[in-house]
Amino acid sequence: MARILLIDDDETFRDTVSQFLELDRHQVTEAADGAAGLKRFAEGAFDVVLTDILMPGMDGAQLILRIRERSPKQPIVAMSGGRRVISPEFNLQTAALAGATAQLAKPFSRAQLQAAISRALASAGGKA
Repeated sequence: MARILLIDDDETFRDTVSQFLELDRHQVTEAADGAAGLKRFAEGAFDVVLTDILMPGMDGAQLILRIRERSPKQPIVAMSGGRRVISPEFNLQTAALAGATAQLAKPFSRAQLQAAISRALASAGGKA
């Protein structure tokens, strides 16, 4: 079981991902945007941060950079569906450059989510 901070501005999507994570017995804390996610991050200890890239206000790339300033080794999984920009791949490349541990293109399956969480945990020496 991992403690996961899930940050996404799409409430329906966030609920679905949260349910997937809880089915795998992870403890999930949610935030609706980058600013709220950064506040939640400062309030608790998380094994993995799972964040959308395209959000109003503080986007996911900015959030990743801010988290990296506070916790350089924090496992972070970036998600993107690619709206408003060239493609999900472009957004995920930006996230990787900002310091994301793993990336997921939306939509993704539960198995792909599980694999990304496992990769993120492994990067920190943790277990899924």
